Order: sequence, then C-alpha cells, then structure tokens
Amino acid sequence: MKKVKVIIAALAIVFVIIQFIRPARNQNGQVSGQSLAFLYHPSDSVVKILQAACMDCHSNNTHYPWYTNVQPLGWFLNRHIRQGKDELNFDEFGAYSTRRQKSKLRSIKDQIVEQAMPLKSYKLMHPESRLSSIQKQMLIHWLDKQIDSLEQQ
Repeated sequence: MKKVKVIIAALAIVFVIIQFIRPARNQNGQVSGQSLAFLYHPSDSVVKILQAACMDCHSNNTHYPWYTNVQPLGWFLNRHIRQGKDELNFDEFGAYSTRRQKSKLRSIKDQIVEQAMPLKSYKLMHPESRLSSIQKQMLIHWLDKQIDSLEQQ
C-alpha cells in the first residue's frame, strides 16, 4: 500500500511540474497582407466559416480554449497547430506561388468534400466547426471561383 501512495505522489508531482512547461502561443494579433482574405476578399459568410472551421490551426492567430492550459493537452494541440500551419497557412497564402495556391485551393475543396477537415477531434470540442451542407456548398462555390480566376492568369 505504501508503494502505491509513493507512486501516486510521484505522478502528482510530475503532473504539477509539467504545468510549467508550456508551448509558445500561436497568436501574433496582426492581419497579414499575404492572407487569403486580404488577397481574395471572400464574403463575410465565407470568412465566418473559415474562422470557425479552419483558422485556429491554419493561421497565425489561434483562439485557445481553456483546456490548452492543462499539460499535456496543450502540447498535443500545439503539435496539431504546427502541423496544420506547415500544411496550409491562410495568413501566408500570398507567399505561395500561383501553382501552389491553386493546388491548396483544390486540396481545401477535396478535404471539404471528403469530410476530412476539420478533424473529428476538433469538431468534437468545437461544435461551431461542424459545417452544414449549405456552408460546405458556399465554401466549394467560393473555392471554385478562386480556382477559376487563378487558372485565367
């Protein structure tokens, strides 16, 4: 019994200590001149959809829920955000070549159609990110217009 108490106490101490090891926040608070919204001027409804379903992981400004202050959850989410930004960063979209922009827009469309994005784990904790059929169609229509305009160039 004494051994169990020692193990529980050690685990509690480790849990408390890891609370002080926090990843840097993904919040620069600035709107980039390279952002997708700045370059392509989506409607307010499209912007709201992108903010609710995409921007926390695919921009330079994440809105953090309370549970990211609890480690190791914060580490887990930070890893997802880094991976999301590595794959696609809406705030740096203008820095991509035209070919890469078209590819990314097509990929976004495919992810929506295949229901691969937003991630299931994200939708679980963020019900506002669950896109309705109308929202999906609105995004797909907007994406098709942007792809067509890039192909005209």
